[in-house]
Amino acid sequence: MNPGPCNFLLLLVALDLTQYCAGSHWLQTFNTVILKPGTLEPRIIQVGYVDSIQYQGFDSKEPTARMQPRAAWMEQEPPEYWEKETAQVLRLSLTNERLLRYMMIYNEQSNKEYHTLQEVFGCNVDNDGSFLGGLYRLTYYGYEFINLNEDLSSWTAQGEAAGFLKTDLVNVGAAEGWRTYLLGECTERLLRCLDLGKETLLRSDAPRTHVTHHVKPEGNVTLRCWALGFYPADITMTWKRDGKNHTQDMELPDTRPAGDGTFQKWAAVVVPSGEELRYTCHVHHEGLPEPLTLKWEPPQTIPIIAILIGLVLGTFLVGSVVVFLVWKK
Repeated sequence: MNPGPCNFLLLLVALDLTQYCAGSHWLQTFNTVILKPGTLEPRIIQVGYVDSIQYQGFDSKEPTARMQPRAAWMEQEPPEYWEKETAQVLRLSLTNERLLRYMMIYNEQSNKEYHTLQEVFGCNVDNDGSFLGGLYRLTYYGYEFINLNEDLSSWTAQGEAAGFLKTDLVNVGAAEGWRTYLLGECTERLLRCLDLGKETLLRSDAPRTHVTHHVKPEGNVTLRCWALGFYPADITMTWKRDGKNHTQDMELPDTRPAGDGTFQKWAAVVVPSGEELRYTCHVHHEGLPEPLTLKWEPPQTIPIIAILIGLVLGTFLVGSVVVFLVWKK
């Protein structure tokens, strides 16, 4: 099982946007250990996100090999903060490196392949700062093999090796330790970030919207309603037919980051050709002064009779000009 050297980078930005509650905020940390073929020292990468915004990061391949601010507002933190964060990521990564090597031995894998282990943990707060929930999970080669349950007091393991690890975690009371961290330090860090970066994190960017029209080979039509460039991630998109909710066969994928700190989403329905104007798309987002109602606008066409009249008049006008010029001579 070798996913290749690039796939682990996708894990770093694989934020689970389906976890977002309306009006809530997440702080998530992705701590990844990568062991390249023929190397003894692993590469350590840690990135921290508030919602979709990366606020700090660490890469052991960088010359400084220390935690760095990734958002301008984090530069307000004192040097002691960065020293503490650097020490913490090195401590966590040492434990995860040992676990990675254990998994390699358990699975009888050689050091001639790429091996990756990722630890993800985070906390979720409401707009009033109250704690909503937390998460902790470990993935090996991108496959989740152990996670802390929603009650923050028990574990779920996938596979025999994870079962052994679960037993160790239970014996040392690891769940209680993570629960204390998520309710305490993690939540405090999130609230601190929301205060430092409020102009970015607490802003509301209204979506840019439009509806596209695509004729399918079988003759019916796909109407796709787009919402682009909005923030925060929470948005509602629905289709209606003759003013009534039309959820049957509506395709509604998860909200996705656009890569520039905003989000994008679409909702699509398949309708009979000729009935497109009976369908309307409705968009609700906190950045909008009021909900939007959109429909497909057929392209403007010029009637053939108008084109013929234009050609006749044009020909008459040109002929008149030519006659006038000849008469002047």
